[in-house]
Amino acid sequence: MLELYQFEQCPYCKKVRDKLTELNIDYICRNVKKGTEKRQIIMTIGGKDQVPLLVDLDNQVIMYESDRIVEFLELNYGVKK
Repeated sequence: MLELYQFEQCPYCKKVRDKLTELNIDYICRNVKKGTEKRQIIMTIGGKDQVPLLVDLDNQVIMYESDRIVEFLELNYGVKK
């Protein structure tokens, strides 16, 4: 199962959410708005106070940066030919 740590107003997070929707991938969305206690969770997981953060435990992947996440999703969850 994928987990996306994000907040709604972030355009980079939207880019990742859009790709997840396009690829019809089930995921858990964790809202971690800046300045909240929940934000410490992403520091613990990945070491940065940054979103989006994708956690894919099945593939043992933790990654930041929307472009990298989108590329990862396309390569690993896109249509197989």
